[in-house]
Amino acid sequence: MLNDPLANALSAILNAEKIGRKECEIRPISKVIKKVLSVMKDNLYIGDVQEVKDSKGGLIKVNLLGNINDCSAIKPRFSVKKDLYEKFEKRFLPAKGMGIIIVSTPQGIMTQADAKKKGLGCRLLSYCY
Repeated sequence: MLNDPLANALSAILNAEKIGRKECEIRPISKVIKKVLSVMKDNLYIGDVQEVKDSKGGLIKVNLLGNINDCSAIKPRFSVKKDLYEKFEKRFLPAKGMGIIIVSTPQGIMTQADAKKKGLGCRLLSYCY
């Protein structure tokens, strides 16, 4: 039984990265997982993302670039006001300007840097560096 599909997807990616695989398969899929993977792709942590339909509900194939040192879901999904991003950046990222925190805002899923520029509050989803 899967309790958190996002956490399972990110741990599958991290495990595949650590053993040197070039591709990873993620199942089950959801809109949140797809959007988080697209944000990671935009920030060059992973390569191409391809959705494959099958009789079991589908899966996502992710091409790995070897750029991920650590990635994980953030639990609980903390609420962050628009002026308190620094606290969580210090907690989850190793250094200033290194890595991204992926957040959910009223305008969609994006990085903490984009949310900070737009002046939006958010909920934390995951981090990657």
